[in-house]
Amino acid sequence: MTRLLIVNADDFGLTEGISRGILAAHRTGIVTSTSALAIGPAYPKVASWLADEPALGVGVHLAAVGEDPPLLSAAEIPTLLGRRGRLSPGYKGFIARATAGRVDPEDLRREFTAQLELVQELGVPLTHLDAHQHLQLRPLVCGVVLELAGRFGIPAVRVPRFRSVTPAGIGVTVLGRRLARRAAGVGLRFPEDAVGIECAGALDCDRLPKVIARLAAGTRRSVELTAHPGEGDDADRDRYEWGYRWEDELLALSTPEARALVARHGFTLATYADLP
Repeated sequence: MTRLLIVNADDFGLTEGISRGILAAHRTGIVTSTSALAIGPAYPKVASWLADEPALGVGVHLAAVGEDPPLLSAAEIPTLLGRRGRLSPGYKGFIARATAGRVDPEDLRREFTAQLELVQELGVPLTHLDAHQHLQLRPLVCGVVLELAGRFGIPAVRVPRFRSVTPAGIGVTVLGRRLARRAAGVGLRFPEDAVGIECAGALDCDRLPKVIARLAAGTRRSVELTAHPGEGDDADRDRYEWGYRWEDELLALSTPEARALVARHGFTLATYADLP
């Protein structure tokens, strides 16, 4: 039985250093796929780099939260912005607004459409959709994401998983199962298993073998590993206080040992386009 491993690097376009790191981890390592962040400050400069990487799967990292401004104006998407005219910096603020009925799905649809159209201009096939801070797990966002996948002919979506008995872990499990059912119901594909939330920004050389081994211990035929590689000397990252160790992830994902590790555990490296 062929077992597929998608290694997807998020946040292409956030900074030049992160974008270069993603491409380096693809060319010399095990990164097979990336999710482009259209609102990333570096995206206008680095977007064309993706067209030169035909073996790299390209998806869209839809953003309704974060430190960076949306593509559309406040007049076009008023319910996505706070009092200062900015997106909620994190998912908690967004969820609070959505729960209170203060987020109009039409605003989400307009902003996400603008982001999709911008990435679509590259002319490369788009393999999947996901969302910054995994907002596609939320029912309001999920509906918009699945609708847009159909409209733009995008065949797959990320379904996050989180192995934890904490309230956050249980919440991701419940919402992930619901997302998987809805995605399957409209004919979208997704990996059967995934790792990423619990090791985000900390996938170093010590942790990578443990994560791959854990994925290999299951029986799923397709799995995704979400990663965040980036160059170490990158002052543009200073505004993102996430505590990520981008350079450690780049090192872990780019070594010959990483490729050997994947092969030893019986995985074939793949993209979302390879999902059955």
